[in-house]
Amino acid sequence: MTNTESSISWGCCVSDSAMSSEPHDETQRCSLDSSEEITYTYLTFATPLPLPNITEASYKTDSEPGYTPPPDLSPFADPTTWPNSRKYIMLALSCYATFLTAYTSGSYAPPHELMRDDLGAKSNVAVLAGITSFCAGFGFAPMFLAPFSEMNGRYPVFVVAGIVYVIFQAVCGVVRTLAGMIVARAFVGIGASVFSTMVGGVIADMWDKEGRNTPMALFSGSVLFGTGLGPLSAALMTYNLKNIGTGNAAAWKWIFWHQVIMGTVCMVALVFLFKESRGTVLLSRKAKALNKWYAQLEEQGHYGVFLGEMGTMSAPDSTDTGSDDEKESNKSRTPSIPSVSIPTRIRWIVKEDEERSSLAKMITISVYRPFHLLFTEPVVFFFSLWVSFAWGVLYLTFGSIPLVFQRQYGWDQDRTGLVFLSLVIGSVLGTAIGILQEKLLDHPNWTTPSPSTSSLSLDRIEATPATARSDRFWALVRRRFPASAPESRLYFTCFTSALLPLGLFLFGFTARPHIHWAVPSLGLVFATIGILMIYLSVFNYFADSYNKYASSALAAQSLCRNLVGGVFPLVTEMLIVNLGETRATGLLGGIAVGLSVVPWVLVFYGERIRARSPFASGCAG
Repeated sequence: MTNTESSISWGCCVSDSAMSSEPHDETQRCSLDSSEEITYTYLTFATPLPLPNITEASYKTDSEPGYTPPPDLSPFADPTTWPNSRKYIMLALSCYATFLTAYTSGSYAPPHELMRDDLGAKSNVAVLAGITSFCAGFGFAPMFLAPFSEMNGRYPVFVVAGIVYVIFQAVCGVVRTLAGMIVARAFVGIGASVFSTMVGGVIADMWDKEGRNTPMALFSGSVLFGTGLGPLSAALMTYNLKNIGTGNAAAWKWIFWHQVIMGTVCMVALVFLFKESRGTVLLSRKAKALNKWYAQLEEQGHYGVFLGEMGTMSAPDSTDTGSDDEKESNKSRTPSIPSVSIPTRIRWIVKEDEERSSLAKMITISVYRPFHLLFTEPVVFFFSLWVSFAWGVLYLTFGSIPLVFQRQYGWDQDRTGLVFLSLVIGSVLGTAIGILQEKLLDHPNWTTPSPSTSSLSLDRIEATPATARSDRFWALVRRRFPASAPESRLYFTCFTSALLPLGLFLFGFTARPHIHWAVPSLGLVFATIGILMIYLSVFNYFADSYNKYASSALAAQSLCRNLVGGVFPLVTEMLIVNLGETRATGLLGGIAVGLSVVPWVLVFYGERIRARSPFASGCAG
């Protein structure tokens, strides 16, 4: 927010000589009343704020003006212009909330045997259906909640969802039937879904395309970190509480109650520290504040504002934080204000408010469009398949780690829980790699030609030892693999995603009594890094390629990802017991190898594929 915008300066009807070289009647220039027609014009963050028509006679004293002072517009600043301190507080809150949702999904599995006995379930699979119901709520809820966040902002949706999340975590801690547990877990998933699927939107609200990779890497890392720490903590807590004589019921119930405490802390922080970040919502509030002020001034006899050269220019910003294309168009949009120096009655409106459909229609589109993109856009379909399989493997670890290490090494629940540290370590390393790869992509020779080649074609570079070879290399890289293309998000993923099948093979083929347990644990580290790289690349590529349709594309992959993730824990035991560790992980690793071709295809043919799409960047109408 600039000083000229936050503290509006305005004058009175000044003398003719201050306005023009030709004399005018000052009375005519300042005389305006309620009969004058109101002009409605679009407001953007780049719109110059005009000066109100306040006469010198309105000033009683310097400390007591005879008019309503201007509203404080600082709360309505464009989120992309927020200071970094506020952005990082928002990012920290979002990542903590995301960590909690992932922690919740993973912490359910370790005490499932105690819940089976205490709730009267017939099998472990029946209890693990709580993971499936959680994932179902997690996958479907954003399709209905996203339109609410677009109309009413992120803040109310975050707060209400957080309340639902905490309440039903508490319900899980007191429920006495398996059916009640499964239903409560579905509502926990609904509340938790906001803290994962909409955090990407919050990041897009505050950072543009060039600056969003590091925040997205931290967000993605918090997902995997929570997924690993959840079962680790739950396994240790269950084992120790059971052994100190608290009883089976108290042991598994505290898995939920300690999350209620963590969730309550998160909720208090969100209520007081989280700020609205949806650009169109902030702009609408700004327009309402200004219109209310104009109405108050008119009640006091001050009609109209001075437009054109009399206005104070605010910093150029965007009206919508949803897509980069919309941001650029909003920055360049010129408000339809006539350049005149006589007072004009105006009221501000926001273009997106006029174009917005009804809530029912928005929900219909929010539900329909992801499925439409999933089955008509090959990129969305194969990326959703790729990330869904990776997510299924991640959820497979909830049951496979305890089962494999009990079968092969004879470990108890306490020791098998420690193996989940592999996921935590993998998430930290994967986050660091995700940030590093963006730094490599920003290499100056990659983004801009070096001085020695800036005025030469590739064929005319003189062969002067290593410099010529280096110039030829970078010229080829810039031509074949441009850093500005959406496919740049996939260059490194082509290699790092191979860590998923490598980790699966290493885990399954080396989990043997005569091989040290650290080797299969290392395989889990590799697999976790690979999953995180896939997750991060899909988010970034969809955001860059589909722009205003990115939320629908992300919703499609989120639904598929969570449904597959919810099914895999149900088949883990059957898969490993019937096929054995080697065959089971060999099958999964083979599928992962086949899906690893997806980013390679897009790196080489992505531009042509996007050119045929009515939704991808550069083609969407």
